[in-house]
Amino acid sequence: MIMILKRVSIIVILGIAFGYIEAAVVVYLRQIFHPDGFVFPLPQFILADSTRSMLFVEIGREAATLVLILSACLLAGSNRRQRIAYFLIIFATWDIFFYIWLKVLLGWPASFLDWDILFLIPMIWAGPVLAPILVSLVMFISGAIILYLDYLGKQIKLMQIERFSLCIGSIIVVVSFCVAGHYVTQSDYLRHFSWPLFTAGMCPPLLVIGRNWLNPVLTSMSKAD
Repeated sequence: MIMILKRVSIIVILGIAFGYIEAAVVVYLRQIFHPDGFVFPLPQFILADSTRSMLFVEIGREAATLVLILSACLLAGSNRRQRIAYFLIIFATWDIFFYIWLKVLLGWPASFLDWDILFLIPMIWAGPVLAPILVSLVMFISGAIILYLDYLGKQIKLMQIERFSLCIGSIIVVVSFCVAGHYVTQSDYLRHFSWPLFTAGMCPPLLVIGRNWLNPVLTSMSKAD
């Protein structure tokens, strides 16, 4: 258990540092493209041909970020379950601390409901800051539970319907971001992020996590008492 805690600590530190790097890049980008402040709706020039090369550079940076996270979890984990868990923890820590560092460096976001551009692969993802933070919290908790169950030697196998629901729920969440991303330059952008759709996408993963992962953890802890 001590070894797992050490690895988790290193992974979390990596995520915090990576979040700072990401925030620092955003500080520079906003200084270049939004000298008067980063506010929605975004100006049309962000999507113009003159800035397309910069968008490709940013897409490449995001792809490289995913490669680095995957490399770290492959090195940290000794089996597939651990690697999945470490990926969830790194990604979640990176995303949460990205916004923490932005708050420290820029005083932004002013609230959890401020909108942000979340991702550019394969298209623009956007939405209130609260939404990706909620996703990241679920990812972090899931990763921690998977590691704990792995330490206990418990083999949790999902039923086919549960695997399907996880995939569908994840797709729905992504769709909610992508739909909103399509309207980031329009004055009625707020109408295009659907909290009901986002919540519907979050429900299947939460149910699967509760039944297959959280319940065995609580059971084992009660037996230990």
